[in-house]
Amino acid sequence: MDIGIVGLGLIGSSFARAVKKYTDHTVAGWDIDPNVLSAALADKAVDVAGEEAASGCGIVLVCLFPGDAVRFIEDHEFPHIVCDVCGVKSFLADRLSGKVGGYVGLHPMAGREVSGYGAGSADLFRGASLIVAKDGHTKDAHIGEIRALAEKIGFGRIIETDPKTHDRVIAYTSQLAHVVSSAYVKSAAAGEYVGYSAGSFADLTRVARLDPKMWTELFLENKENLAAEIDNLMEHLAQYRDALKAEDAKVLSRLLGEGRDKKDMLDGLLKD
Repeated sequence: MDIGIVGLGLIGSSFARAVKKYTDHTVAGWDIDPNVLSAALADKAVDVAGEEAASGCGIVLVCLFPGDAVRFIEDHEFPHIVCDVCGVKSFLADRLSGKVGGYVGLHPMAGREVSGYGAGSADLFRGASLIVAKDGHTKDAHIGEIRALAEKIGFGRIIETDPKTHDRVIAYTSQLAHVVSSAYVKSAAAGEYVGYSAGSFADLTRVARLDPKMWTELFLENKENLAAEIDNLMEHLAQYRDALKAEDAKVLSRLLGEGRDKKDMLDGLLKD
């Protein structure tokens, strides 16, 4: 089968490289940047390049920002399956599901804090989760084909859900983490971190190195869910702050213990 990939940034180029490395499928790629297309052909990440070649494949992965993905999918006809791989799902499903034949919403739970074609890797998805957002218009046969492709290129877990559930959960597991990291690095103390930090600082600041344009769009398209998670976080932070100001060791210890126990519980879910 021919696999079309539209948008050869981090995720798109990683899909292209993974398909070439782990399957016998042919890859047709397209990107708005001709230099990216030239590099992809030179690297053999794609077999052919061109907008029509990519959109005419049996499975087409549209790896663009949400608004651009909607416009591209609405402007083309696809012979079989077309998927977006955006970090929000309701925004896409509301506009495409039931209106575009063969549409399936995907969200690969993999990434890096750098972007662009050169950041892609054939092994980016090894062991990662792939979320499939489906509704009453999604065909089981199409999900089966996506599953088969995803397993070949290394996804370790495939989760089927609906767009609203996806957006509610992802506001906590991904979007909130990026907000916290971005806010955390703005402390006046940040400039003095050299020699005073270890793994916890690196872990908490890693995703502050984000693409502002992309994440602004993702946040606004999921604003209700994300705002609710920020409100919840601020309520919990206020409890720690109040315990500190009151010098209430008992409450502070309880709060910290509750956090530790919740983390242990969450880690246990991965073992089930």
